[in-house]
Amino acid sequence: MHNPIDDDTTAPMPPVRLGLRENLGQFTLLVVVNVCVGALVGLERTTVPLIGTDVFGLTSDLAVFSFIIAFGVTKALTNLAVGSLTARFRRRQLLLAGWLIGIPVPFALAWAPSWGWIVTANVLLGLNQGLTWSMTVNMKIDLVGPARRGLATGLNEAAGYTAVGATALLTGYLATEYGLRPAPELIGVVFVAAGLVLSLAVRDTAAHVALELAQHAKPLPSGQHMSMAATFARTSWRDRSLRGASQAGMVNNLNDGLTWGVFPLLFTEHGLGLAAVGLIKGLYPILWGIGQIPTGHLADRVGRKPLIVYGMLVQAAAFVLALALLGRPLLAGLLSAVALGLGTAMVYPALIASVSDHAHPAWRVGALGTYRFWRDIGYAVGALVAGILADTLGLNATVIAAAVLTAASGLVAGRWITEHPVR
Repeated sequence: MHNPIDDDTTAPMPPVRLGLRENLGQFTLLVVVNVCVGALVGLERTTVPLIGTDVFGLTSDLAVFSFIIAFGVTKALTNLAVGSLTARFRRRQLLLAGWLIGIPVPFALAWAPSWGWIVTANVLLGLNQGLTWSMTVNMKIDLVGPARRGLATGLNEAAGYTAVGATALLTGYLATEYGLRPAPELIGVVFVAAGLVLSLAVRDTAAHVALELAQHAKPLPSGQHMSMAATFARTSWRDRSLRGASQAGMVNNLNDGLTWGVFPLLFTEHGLGLAAVGLIKGLYPILWGIGQIPTGHLADRVGRKPLIVYGMLVQAAAFVLALALLGRPLLAGLLSAVALGLGTAMVYPALIASVSDHAHPAWRVGALGTYRFWRDIGYAVGALVAGILADTLGLNATVIAAAVLTAASGLVAGRWITEHPVR
C-alpha cells in the first residue's frame, strides 16, 4: 500500500516549506487547473435543463432535474471516498484520474440520443468534479499551511466558480447563435484537454503534509487513529462545529442545485430568452467566484463564523428578491444573482477553513471529504426537493421554501459553530 507521506521522486527537489509565497508557482498552477475544473461543470448551467424540456420533451420538473441529482450524489460520494483514496494514492494521481474520467462528458452532452445518456454523463461529471476539485483544494491547503487557509480556499473556489459563471455566459450566447446543441457543449473538450495537460506538471504535496504534521502544536494522541467511519461520525454530528459547517454547506449547495434547475425554467416562463438566462446564470457564480478572494482573506482576519451566518442570510434574501420583482424578470434575475453570488462568496471559503481549523492534519482530508460529501449532496437534495415542489406547488413555492430553509440554516450555524484559534 502506498504511504502518501513517502515520495519516491529521485530528482533533486527544493526544500519543503509551508506558505503561499514559498509555493507560489505550484499554487498558481493549481489555481489554473481549477479554472478548467469549474469551466467543465459550467457547461451545464444554462442549457441542460432546457435540453430536457425542448429537445427530449420532458414534462416533469423532477425528470428534468434528474441530471442534477445524478451529479450531486456521485460527486458527494466521491468526496467521501477521497479520504480513503488518499491513503492509497497520491493526490496528483487522483487529480489525473479525475481528468481521464471527464473526457467523455462534453461529447455525451453534445450528441446524447436520449435523456438517459445525459444522466449518465453527469455520473461521470460527478466523479470528475469530486476528484479534481477535491485534490486542487486539498493540495492548496497542504501548500500554504494553517495561517492562510482562508485565502487559499478563497482563491481555489474563486478560480473554479468564476470559470463556472464565464462558461454559463458563453454557452448562453452560443445557444442563442447556434442552438442548444452541440456547439455550447463541445467547448468542454478544450477544458478537459487543458486540465489534463496542466495537471501533468503538478507536483504532489505529500512532503508538505508531513512537514505540517511535524510542526503541529498538538500531535495526534496515541491510540486516537481516525478511521474513515470515525472521521465521518465526528464531522457529521459528534463535533458541534463540524456538524454546523456540514449542515450549512449542504443547504448552501441545495440552493445552487435548486437554482441550477429552477431559474432557467422560471425566467424563460416569464419571457426571458437564452442570452438573458445565461447572463443571470453566469453572473451568480462569477460573483461567487471573484468574491471569495476578499472573503477568504477576511475569514483569516475576522473569523469564520460571521461570514457563514450573514452569508446564509444574504442568500435567503436573494430568493425573496427573485419573487418580489418577478414582474420585471430581468431585474429580478440579476438582483437575485448578485445577492446569491455575494452571499455564497461569504460562506464558501469560511466553511472550508472552519472545517480545516477543527480537524487535525492527520485526518483533515477525511474531514474535508465528509464535509464536502454533505455539501455536495445538497445538489441532489436541492434538485429532488425542487422537482417535487415544482411539480406539486409550482416554481414560486419552491423558491419560497429555499428562502426559509436557508435563513434557518444560517441561524443554526450561528448557534453550533465556534471559532478556533489558528494554529
